[in-house]
Amino acid sequence: MQFLMTTKGADAAPPDDAIHAEMGRFVEEMTRAGVLLATGGLDPVGTHVSAVDGAMTVTDGPFTEAKEAIVSFALVEVRSKEEAIEAARRFWKIIGTGEGHIQQVFGPES
Repeated sequence: MQFLMTTKGADAAPPDDAIHAEMGRFVEEMTRAGVLLATGGLDPVGTHVSAVDGAMTVTDGPFTEAKEAIVSFALVEVRSKEEAIEAARRFWKIIGTGEGHIQQVFGPES
């Protein structure tokens, strides 16, 4: 099962060197185990696209307050939602404070 885990922007102070090092070890461990498929940061500004009857409209952001924007993601491959929650629990233990979502990914590989 694949899950997309996202984090929102926060008013917290930027992570220090110790948090970066611990997160690096966590990412390396999860990657070696085959759990972490992809991870990265996202531009908080973004571009909105909408289509009606094939005609597309493109609007540049920002659209929400910075603390509400999705700023990072991780795509994980686990056996259950509970395992995805446990991975998130480990992530947030390192980061400390914040907010995010876990959503199952459906597709040809699922």
